[in-house]
Amino acid sequence: MSQQPQVYLNDKAWARWTALLLLALAMFCSYIFMDVMSPIKDLVQSTLGWDNTAFGTMQGSETFLNVFIFFLIFAGIILDKMGVRFTALLSGAVMLIGASINWYAVTEYFQGTALEQWFTDHLNYIPVFDWLGVSPFYQGMPASAKLSAIGFMIFGCGVEMAGITVSRGIVKWFKGREMALAMGSEMALARLGVATCMIFSPLFANISGTPKVSNAVAFGVVLLMIALIMFIVYFFMDRKLDSQTHAEEEKDDPFRLSDLGKILTSSGFWLVALLCVLYYSAIFPFQKYAVNMLQCNLTFTEVDPESFWASDLETVIQYIVMLIAAAAAFVSNFSSNKGMKSGMLVLAVVALVVYCWMGYMCQSAASIFAVFPLLAVGITPILGKYVDHKGKAASMLVIGALLLIICHLTFAFVLPMFKGNAVGGVIVAYVTILVLGASFSLVPASLWPSVPKLVDAKIIGSAYALIFWIQNIGLWLFPLLIGKVLDKTNPQITEGLANGSITEAQASVSYDYTWPLVMLASLGVAALLIGLWLKVIDRKHHLGLEEPNIKPSAETEEAEVAAAEA
Repeated sequence: MSQQPQVYLNDKAWARWTALLLLALAMFCSYIFMDVMSPIKDLVQSTLGWDNTAFGTMQGSETFLNVFIFFLIFAGIILDKMGVRFTALLSGAVMLIGASINWYAVTEYFQGTALEQWFTDHLNYIPVFDWLGVSPFYQGMPASAKLSAIGFMIFGCGVEMAGITVSRGIVKWFKGREMALAMGSEMALARLGVATCMIFSPLFANISGTPKVSNAVAFGVVLLMIALIMFIVYFFMDRKLDSQTHAEEEKDDPFRLSDLGKILTSSGFWLVALLCVLYYSAIFPFQKYAVNMLQCNLTFTEVDPESFWASDLETVIQYIVMLIAAAAAFVSNFSSNKGMKSGMLVLAVVALVVYCWMGYMCQSAASIFAVFPLLAVGITPILGKYVDHKGKAASMLVIGALLLIICHLTFAFVLPMFKGNAVGGVIVAYVTILVLGASFSLVPASLWPSVPKLVDAKIIGSAYALIFWIQNIGLWLFPLLIGKVLDKTNPQITEGLANGSITEAQASVSYDYTWPLVMLASLGVAALLIGLWLKVIDRKHHLGLEEPNIKPSAETEEAEVAAAEA
């Protein structure tokens, strides 16, 4: 009598998708904090006295320790040596500590203290880093921005460690199954954090009656407490899986530093890493300025503060409508009933149109940009499923780069043409933002599931860490560059602020974003060229990037051949 094969926890669909949900919810919360100041950049400038350079330097500081102190490399080694569970808890705690410092820096409790004076007098010159031109501080940088940058650096260590841990966790639970679908779904849900941030950050900033940046940041800190709880629950699920498989994570095949050489000698790995840094550098830094870019290019009319469109109730209803659109689009991917599938798609489209109309009626740039992840939520699972069963991951990256170029050039040259056209400008903005979100969905569905094809399983944590480290160079550099380019290409605003002919509030919505957007579009061009090169390398060295993740069994292949012949 043959023995029945043991069924492990990750063999059960409900269990592995529950593990995915826990990881995705934690990243959802971290994505909110990552951009919590982005939709209130004008408030940051008018109340804290930060100019574009200070804002960009602080935002870029998130990745400083990861890049220049090589923390991400250490994080990858920790992940490979200590496993997913330990690293998940560590990353959650580090994120929370950094976020709390970031919050304190922008509160009134910091203002007027001896600590504020210390930061004003110090950290104006950092040996070596200043000489190299990569210092996270500079002479004249506001004290609150300096301390906020330190908190953001610590948070950045945690969030990037969480990113590689989540990717490794998904590989662990989904390898040989629907891995691309899982990674795409995780990123789709996590990116709803961007929309949530855009809608609720302004709401919480104004919740006390007097606009305060610290209120919005406190909202993000509370969510990171929830993220830590999600990681704790995942800890026990993951431990249960290992108890079934009798595996102590990575202990049976220990990590050695020499294993990194296997990664660094892979041409496919380097091309994927370069694609990643170029693509993400054109998206994440842009998110930090996108709301302000819309404020500077669209024509808004002031909404009566007593009307429904300026109320908190409108914000909540609009968010619910957004969730309906996202949930309906997402669920439609998993429905086998054609009627149900069509119904969900119709509901998603109707909810999306209602959301866009509400965003226009409340005259909010943050609400308009919040549409960014909605199309991605709907199509990312489709793309992931396609990569799992059909392949073509490298081709999808090329398409994503093309869409990226088109969108940034549209923002740079087409959107400003509609200045003064309230309806036309908003329509162009909505369509472009939706397409940009769709292009972004191509990356998690195709790039991240390709990494396990390029390196050994035991060093996959280090491989993800190296990619994230390279990516973080761009995420550090380009927020800073955008801020500097904005100040340099808008000298009339800088001069107006200096001589008092323009107020901080007026300046914050008057910038010309053409050249920063052209710079970001050029990253898309470079990503397109590397994507084409990657396709050539894949064909030459048979890396398997264009092949499906789920290989059909011999019986399935025979059935497909028979069906085709019939």
